[in-house]
Amino acid sequence: MSDTQMSEASHFARQAWALLEPYHALIYFAPEAREAYASIGLKGFWMGYFASRSAALGAVSSSVVAATFFNFHPQMVVRAIPDAWRFASPTTILAARYKSADAALQRLLGDVINSQEITEAADLAQRTVEGCAVAGRPLFAAHLDLPWPDEPHLRLWHAATLLREFRGDGHVAALLSEGIDGCEAHLTLVATGQVSRDTLQANRGWTDDDWHAAQQRLIERGWLDASGALTAQGNAKRQAIEERTDQLSLPPWEHLGEPQCNRLFTLMKPISTQIVAQGGIPIPNPMGVPAP
Repeated sequence: MSDTQMSEASHFARQAWALLEPYHALIYFAPEAREAYASIGLKGFWMGYFASRSAALGAVSSSVVAATFFNFHPQMVVRAIPDAWRFASPTTILAARYKSADAALQRLLGDVINSQEITEAADLAQRTVEGCAVAGRPLFAAHLDLPWPDEPHLRLWHAATLLREFRGDGHVAALLSEGIDGCEAHLTLVATGQVSRDTLQANRGWTDDDWHAAQQRLIERGWLDASGALTAQGNAKRQAIEERTDQLSLPPWEHLGEPQCNRLFTLMKPISTQIVAQGGIPIPNPMGVPAP
């Protein structure tokens, strides 16, 4: 692939992510989700987050969740998993998650939820998922085994979830291929100025000692300078990781084809914009969800 083709592919994949991600990620900010998880016995926001997102894997160990989530400190996962499975089964948690997504989408979209645009977008997004292979994509594969909802707005949410986890699994592979661990990845992001250390470190569980050690490793590798800013080498490496992530996320969009992809993007733009405008996704946010 030429540099021009790589740039075009990255732009296309990034556009797809920006337009679909808000539709999925509203579940992490919805009060309906926090209330539903509390009602089945889960304790606090992070237990609800780790349990609901990993429940498709089954009642797995904290090590499995830490491995697949990657950029969280393992001890942060341990505080939620496997205790969550004592309070509620993965099946019960998944039911609460979908019920919450339904309620949140009803609130945020209003009459739009029953529109032909939602149905058409759901049909296209579901077809897109057919182009995704499971190899090397554990979170995607686990969610792919779940049944598709009947309602169009929930089919669209399930498709957005699948595409999100497909891309996320690929991003982990891209980071690992460059020898970057979870904490180091956060330092490179903070160095871009897109998010602050205070916001990101607190929401991923890394200690000051962890952060300092990761910074020293990146300085020794030539990715950061003494002030913690990206060097030319670090900036190039980070850009390569992002482009590789985009390339790894392309198969479903290539499967759908450019005309239908553009149609899906056209449909999703006002839907995701409304979700953000209604407060469903705070911008900026610690989850890294983009504005549509």
